[in-house]
Amino acid sequence: MTTGYLACGGSALWRALSTQQPLMQRARNAAAMLALAAVMLLAGCRTPSSAQALHRFEFQHPAMGTLFTITLYAPDAPRAEAAAHAAFKRVDALEDIMSDFQADSELMRLCDQPYGRPVPVSADLFNVLQQSLKIAKLSDGAFDVTIGPCVRLWRFSRKRKTLPTPAEIATAKAAVGWQKLRLDSRAHTVTLLAPNMRLDLGGIGKGYAADQAMLILKGRGIDRALIAASGDIAVGDPPPGQPGWKVGIATLGTRTNQIARTVLLHNAGISTSGDSEQFIEIGGVRYSHILNPATGLGLTNRIQATIIGPNATATDSLDTTVSILGVKRGLALADALPGTAALILTRDDGQEQTFTSSRYKRLALPAN
Repeated sequence: MTTGYLACGGSALWRALSTQQPLMQRARNAAAMLALAAVMLLAGCRTPSSAQALHRFEFQHPAMGTLFTITLYAPDAPRAEAAAHAAFKRVDALEDIMSDFQADSELMRLCDQPYGRPVPVSADLFNVLQQSLKIAKLSDGAFDVTIGPCVRLWRFSRKRKTLPTPAEIATAKAAVGWQKLRLDSRAHTVTLLAPNMRLDLGGIGKGYAADQAMLILKGRGIDRALIAASGDIAVGDPPPGQPGWKVGIATLGTRTNQIARTVLLHNAGISTSGDSEQFIEIGGVRYSHILNPATGLGLTNRIQATIIGPNATATDSLDTTVSILGVKRGLALADALPGTAALILTRDDGQEQTFTSSRYKRLALPAN
């Protein structure tokens, strides 16, 4: 049996027996690179019941400030390589649409338009923003893609290692609020309703890209695959002869791949968000990279959330959301969404606690 590991964090590596490459540091301060998850690929190249044997292949590609890894099963190398190439091409196209680091991305061109003017957008950008507004409404704004002004302010504050002033926060927050984003599904337009709005898709973009890459693979007849984009993972059909992909979740606050819990998944998404590596201390207070839209500042409580859901788009948007909402409201949100489960780890005064939503135990396996 071949076994591989995916560890997500600022210094993480994708470790597999067939290949070892350093993970490119993410240039942005977004939700990904935050999770401490590990994926153990039940990847034995067993012969399936069908007449044609499937073999395991792994491909890697830098995109969206991280490293996308595709592990798939295909009859032969040419078919595997062609499918992976097409999937990565799709990811690159989505980066050109959703990036807030590329000045000429579709997202940034939208933000540069005068506020109050409906702007036609691509189907992908419209779909991502539509999904974002759904989560924003369900979470009472804990998830908010209009948080861009606060993100930029917080990046600058982290560099100078000083908190933004109340006046700076107030100015940034004046342009934040999911209600200030209007979508017209008939005209396929987006309207920014306030001046100086900047959208940030860091909390949903990688999950959406992983899902779209999975669709490309399935369109080419490759259903047994796993796509990892840092802490956001899209899972297809299980490896041959296995009931699913075994995903391990590390303990809160560890910088290693020590696995504490496992879940077995197929045709699902899983994302983990925490601050074990991306945080800063200012004035003796530890601030997470995860920003609370209500305050414009990083979280100060120690919390890590893992979300299992129907797809990676949903889980990517929910892991940071649950972290912001906290245990009680976060678990309630997970329970309210079909096919969704949450594992929340907290630490307070050195004491660690574990909380799970109602569906989590049906998915969890004992850690080995």
